[in-house]
Amino acid sequence: MMGFLVFRERMREVYGKYGAYIRPAVKFLLMAAVLTVINQNIGFMTKLQSPLLTVMISAVCGALPYGLISIIAGVFALMHISSVSFEIALLTGAFMIIIMLLYYGFQPKDSYLLLLTPLLFFMKIPYTVPLLVGLSTGLISVIPVSCGVCIYYIFLYIKQNAGVLTGAGSVDIAQKYGQIIKNLVSNQLVFVMILAFAVGILVVFIIRNTSVDYSWTIAVAGGAVAQLAVIFAGDFLFNITIEIFPLIISMLVSVAIAIIYNFCVFTVDYSRTEYLQYEDDDYYYYVKAVPKIAVSTPDVKVQQINARKSGRHGRTV
Repeated sequence: MMGFLVFRERMREVYGKYGAYIRPAVKFLLMAAVLTVINQNIGFMTKLQSPLLTVMISAVCGALPYGLISIIAGVFALMHISSVSFEIALLTGAFMIIIMLLYYGFQPKDSYLLLLTPLLFFMKIPYTVPLLVGLSTGLISVIPVSCGVCIYYIFLYIKQNAGVLTGAGSVDIAQKYGQIIKNLVSNQLVFVMILAFAVGILVVFIIRNTSVDYSWTIAVAGGAVAQLAVIFAGDFLFNITIEIFPLIISMLVSVAIAIIYNFCVFTVDYSRTEYLQYEDDDYYYYVKAVPKIAVSTPDVKVQQINARKSGRHGRTV
């Protein structure tokens, strides 16, 4: 345990010293991962699949805010989609514009969730998102997470129906739009996942803000159980198809990631909890103080001692 704490403190020192370089590197890696996933799943325009282009765009995005990065990723995806179906590209673009109008005006700092949510869906660990969001942000983050879920299922629909969308050129445009919207809206799994993520964020957020001991750990467990409950209820009510074993494995991995995050940002010693009570002219105050676990990194200094060479010097007569 002490070794992990020392490692955490060293990582904090490194981030405090080199944060100006680490933050752009994180944006670069995130954007590179997002563009790679887009190319692998809806990469219908071959000109955009160049690894060099991915690196160049990601390098530029390393110096940009997350809101602008999300827009660039959206434009990149729309260019791929337009080569399959111009109509669905317009619908997806309209959906992204609505997101910007409803969200970016007052909470742009969480726009990275629009990238992270579809990315983790493709990585098969999407249930990590509600746990981490509930631990680190507010309830307003339900909006970008829900939009990220919708974006993932739009990409999935395009991937699964690329042949149909490409070969439907003779169909009337109005009929084509109606068919696309009907297929997307009638997918009940989308609404079940949005509800599961929203309930998971709500449960984690409420529990981690309580004053009970080990509230963050309990919040992670409660958020995982809440997501499973909503998904199983949706499976029962709407007869949606969900594979149980991959779901459980993905949830366990998500819980493990959330526990690691908890250890990195919120490590306290409940055995040394103190309860304080005092008053002023208007109120009585009851305070629960839980000390953080903080360790100092060992300052190891290696001192090299050179043995003194001794030699006999002969006398000369």
